[in-house]
Amino acid sequence: MRIFPDANILLSAARSDGAVRRLLAVLLSKGHTLCADTYVAEEARRNLAAKAAARLPALAALLDVIEVAAIQTMPRTLGTYSGLPEKDRPVLAAAIRLKCDVLVTGDRTHFGRFYDREIGGVRIHSPRTLAELVL
Repeated sequence: MRIFPDANILLSAARSDGAVRRLLAVLLSKGHTLCADTYVAEEARRNLAAKAAARLPALAALLDVIEVAAIQTMPRTLGTYSGLPEKDRPVLAAAIRLKCDVLVTGDRTHFGRFYDREIGGVRIHSPRTLAELVL
């Protein structure tokens, strides 16, 4: 399965050795592919630099094991369907363009109403529901 972690997932995994980091490690060990684009990678890097700069090497190590692609363009149909704020649309667009099966995000405010729904071929999950699905 191809899985796209949102910037907040990357940030959480880099920031502490908690459940999110363990989830990503298990996904990789089970042969799933983690994918991101530079938009999400840079957002995670920028937020981590502001909140816990000492953890930037952990993020770099994580990005080394993720397929990181160039910023993806927005599918034309996405803007009319998603109802997402402008800043979150590139995240979903990247997951769609990279042909991911899943977008995992902890952003309940903007993505919560889409949890366990599919948009453009990508099912949106929280870390918990993804863990329940694959573990």
